[in-house]
Amino acid sequence: MLIKECNGYELEKEQSNTSEDFFNRSEVTFIENGEERTLHVLYVRYFDEIFTEFTPYEKDPVLIQGGIEVFFKDIVALVCLIKNPGLRNRKRVYINSKPEFAVYFQDINYDKLTEIVLAVKQKKNFEITSPIDYILQPK
Repeated sequence: MLIKECNGYELEKEQSNTSEDFFNRSEVTFIENGEERTLHVLYVRYFDEIFTEFTPYEKDPVLIQGGIEVFFKDIVALVCLIKNPGLRNRKRVYINSKPEFAVYFQDINYDKLTEIVLAVKQKKNFEITSPIDYILQPK
């Protein structure tokens, strides 16, 4: 699976009676078997305020290196795809429960995640041969 892009953004209200401004969208674009796909993860924006509870990150941006800033919302869809490879066949995922959201971030190898994100931001791609390589294994 070739990761081409990962980014995120805050939704804005399109109409006064909608609740878009309570949500963020994270996207990861990848190529698998010659087909380009994008996974969109919609989640409650509040999770951006509490990610320190279930990740090693202390603040947003979660990574600053070589002039590249990576925000938490940029990595959410990528983490979901790594943690649950079955999402490759989905276009959209909606997460509104803190426990469900936190589970995606358990046992992620954050050093290797940094490797992926920096490669994607700098070179515009990163090859993942097996998602299990990016999940910490019990000893």
